Amino acid sequence: MCGRYVSPTQTELERYWRLTRAQIRDPLVPVLTVSPTAVVPMLRRAEAGHVELVAARWGLIPLWWKESKRPRNTFNARSEEAATKPMWRYPVTKSRCLVPAAGWYEWKAVESRDPSTGEKKQTKQPYLVRKVDREPIAFAGLMSRRNVAGEKPEFSCTILTRDALGPAAGIYNRMPIALPKDAEAAWLDPELTDPSLMIDFARDSALTEFMLHPVDADVKEAGNQAPVSLGQFPNPD
Repeated sequence: MCGRYVSPTQTELERYWRLTRAQIRDPLVPVLTVSPTAVVPMLRRAEAGHVELVAARWGLIPLWWKESKRPRNTFNARSEEAATKPMWRYPVTKSRCLVPAAGWYEWKAVESRDPSTGEKKQTKQPYLVRKVDREPIAFAGLMSRRNVAGEKPEFSCTILTRDALGPAAGIYNRMPIALPKDAEAAWLDPELTDPSLMIDFARDSALTEFMLHPVDADVKEAGNQAPVSLGQFPNPD
C-alpha cells in the first residue's frame, strides 16, 4: 500500500519531465506529506499528443460513479486485479497516467524498550523510500476525467501497487509501481489498450532499487507543506 508520499517541487517536475509552461495546466504547491483525497500533480497525455501536468484528486472516481458520496479507498489499485476488476479495468485500458513523487513513506514494526520501566513494546518506524539518484519517481497511475455541468473537468487518479521487491520489501509487503524513464511513453500510449498486457508491462518494468531513510513519526500528519526537495535527504552511511 502507498498511503503517504512526497510531491516534487515545481522546478523538479519541469526539469525531469522537460515541461514547458504550456504543458503546465495546474501549478501546484509541493507537499511533504500527501494523503488520500488530496489534490496532487498528475501527468497525462493530452488530446494534442503531448504530456501535460494537471491537478487531480488522489482517489479515483470512475466515470460511471453516480452517488453523491465519493468512493472510498480508491487511492491504490492492486495490480494483480486491475485488469479485471470493474473499478479499474476501463482506466487500465483507456486512461493511464503518471503520478510524480519525490518518495513515499512506509512504516516498519520495530521493538523498543521503555527507558523508565524496561518494558518492551512494538512501535512503527516510518521510512522515506526514494530513488538512489534522488530523481523524481513516476508512479504508474490510472485516471478518470469527469465532466461536471458548469464546471471544469475533474481529474482523479490512483496508484498501482504490487508485492514489494528489493530494499522496500524489508519494510512492508506492498509497494507502488515506479516506472523507469524509458517505460513512461509506452504506459501513456493510447494505442496500447490490452489491460492484461499493460499491467504485465508495468509490473515487469517496475523499479526495485531504492534508498530507505528513517524519518520522524510526525510525517503521517497530512498536508504538511514544509519546503521539501529531493536533495535534502543525503545517502545514509
